[in-house]
Amino acid sequence: MDFKWLEDFLSLAETHSFSRSAELRGVTQSAFSRRIRALEEWLGTDLLNRDSYPVTLTPEGVAFRETAEETVRMIQARRAEFRDQARNRGGEISFLALHSLTVTFLPGWLMRLKSAAGQMTSRVKPENFDRCIEALTEGGYDFFLTYAHPQVNIPLDPGGYPHLVVGQDSLVAVARPGWPREWLTEGMPMLKYSRGSFLNAMARIALAQPGAPLVYVAHTDESSMAEALKSMAVAGHGMVWIPRRLVEAELAARRLEIVAPELPMQIRLYRNAARGRGITGRVWQAARQSGEGEAR
Repeated sequence: MDFKWLEDFLSLAETHSFSRSAELRGVTQSAFSRRIRALEEWLGTDLLNRDSYPVTLTPEGVAFRETAEETVRMIQARRAEFRDQARNRGGEISFLALHSLTVTFLPGWLMRLKSAAGQMTSRVKPENFDRCIEALTEGGYDFFLTYAHPQVNIPLDPGGYPHLVVGQDSLVAVARPGWPREWLTEGMPMLKYSRGSFLNAMARIALAQPGAPLVYVAHTDESSMAEALKSMAVAGHGMVWIPRRLVEAELAARRLEIVAPELPMQIRLYRNAARGRGITGRVWQAARQSGEGEAR
């Protein structure tokens, strides 16, 4: 059983609305519904009367609500105790970050941050965009490092999750040098990220730009790992839209070349405002001083 299923159930018991609880939990309604159903299957009973509107609890749901509330309260209290102990030992900060940022931007930036904010322990979890949003709003992490673009929605309330612009990158279309020139008229084979991934959304925006090449999908990476698609491009399978920082070495060595106009992207640091004391506050201040703009 996944702990977040209990929090999902308690939210639904409070709102009596799948759509409202999904919004509060930072997930799609379909994903939220699947998680509630998974909890019911794990327990072996129905917790909800789905035929009523608004949704109501079954007798089993009423009984289980008390158990879920006590379980969540005890686990959250113990987690807070453990995290306080870790901070008292010298400070720990926790980051969520998109996979490609963990291998390009984050290592050097984090060293500069530690130099400015003082010695600390850091914990980094690379994840896809949706899971990062979910984990940040669940309260287990201090910061979230992500790409951003005005046309891509980042579903975080600015009051609870302010952000700083801490860097810049761009999305570039690259292919192995020597690609067949008939690709210009027949279409370039494109290496695609999975549906719903952040870089897939960015690639769609880039393809709508003036000067973007004609393409057709030749390969889809279901894990949406930019590093995997970079390897496919180097091997000659086609072109891929990818963060420029991730292919700088390949561009310099002429193992890849740019085949379309670049799409600028910001690198943003989002903060869980509820976790702003001690070392977390110092890190935010250091990030503000080293970044490119004020908190928003």
